[in-house]
Amino acid sequence: MTQNLTHGQHAKKLLILGAPLIGSHLLQMAIGVTDNLMLGWYDVTALAGAVLATSIYFVLFIMGSGFAFAILPMIARAMAEDRPTDVRRVTRMALWWSSLYGALVMVPMIWSEPLLLAIGQDREVADLASQYMVIAAFGIIPALWVMVLKNFLTALERTQVIMAVTLGAALLNIVLNYALIFGNLGLPELGIRGASIASLTLQFLSAFALVVYINRVTPEFSMFQNMWRPDWPAFNRVAQLGAPIGLTNLAEAGLFSASAVMMGWLTVETLAAHGIAIQIASITFMVHVGLSQAVTVRVGNALGRNDLEGLVTGGQSGLILSVLFSSATIALFLLFPATLIGVFLDPVDPNRTAIIAIGTTLLAMAALFQLVDGAQVMALGLLRGFEDTKIPMIIATISYWVIGMPSGYIFGFVLGLGAVGIWSGLVLGLACAAALMLLRYQRILNAERASV
Repeated sequence: MTQNLTHGQHAKKLLILGAPLIGSHLLQMAIGVTDNLMLGWYDVTALAGAVLATSIYFVLFIMGSGFAFAILPMIARAMAEDRPTDVRRVTRMALWWSSLYGALVMVPMIWSEPLLLAIGQDREVADLASQYMVIAAFGIIPALWVMVLKNFLTALERTQVIMAVTLGAALLNIVLNYALIFGNLGLPELGIRGASIASLTLQFLSAFALVVYINRVTPEFSMFQNMWRPDWPAFNRVAQLGAPIGLTNLAEAGLFSASAVMMGWLTVETLAAHGIAIQIASITFMVHVGLSQAVTVRVGNALGRNDLEGLVTGGQSGLILSVLFSSATIALFLLFPATLIGVFLDPVDPNRTAIIAIGTTLLAMAALFQLVDGAQVMALGLLRGFEDTKIPMIIATISYWVIGMPSGYIFGFVLGLGAVGIWSGLVLGLACAAALMLLRYQRILNAERASV
């Protein structure tokens, strides 16, 4: 059924659906920003350790999140085709997959220090990073559950609760970090371990809140009854769609984590500046992620309704919104880099001037990839709406690991450009991914038009 909406009407619907998602992503990022801010005020070496630990943790987490992202188009299409039973089936099996994966990756997280030393990290930084990882390992399963439940609610267009839960977590994180990092409110001073304990607490509380909400507000799905019963067809469907998404996520997140490792080969100040610059760029990137998820839902719904015209116009509207936001963030990064970097550092820190100088240059590089980074994640959202995940996985692997990462190493170390060279590789890899994925989307769209 065709809806015949204009670009403006599609943009409005995308923003209504996407705004709470964007808000929740920004609030989720605020948790990481709070960690980095408070650790930066506590000790720069602790900040470097957290940057290293969270970079690796994020790679493991985002790979496991593939099963959560897989259910987004599946549920959107099932709801449009009035198949509510399939909604419950795929969500439960995504929770199964998330639990199995989380249990598996806990092992290298708990014994991470020898691995960090083996890849050439500073011994003190590696020790601090491993302290963070040992605690964080026990939160990986509830964190992945949160991702599955958020995508379930997103596909049902119940996004306001996602933002509410994330807001509560962000506010609580400030209190817990204040108490546990610095030893306030009568609690011991735990430094980097305090930041990790705070994150662990939030993950369990967020998962509990979402489970309670889903039980009360969507009882028709009976989501958590008989969770122990396997559903092998749904289990396989989630794996077939989710594994390529997870590997795609791994390809991109791995590129950024590899860049953090390479930064660690330079200086502690460079690694800290890199972490701050990535944090700032990631905040703006969350807007594109929220829009991308909204586009996936809209594409899935349009396919379920056989509304090709709405699919095309909605996709174009999403891309336009992404470009407009990218333009604004490019201006922000180029006009106020020192101010943005300085927020993360203690005014009396002796390394402040060096870190700001390095970070200012890196933010200029981040401005270059704002447009292509937004374009590639929007293209991914469009392709996932079609449940097309295998070819994007190949595109991401080639773009990031055959082109991006080797280019970063060559520019940074062989040509001696240092941090700027490493970030140049990031830009090149993202640009290739954006171009190839948009071409892939156009090809699928042409095939859909020809079949009508």
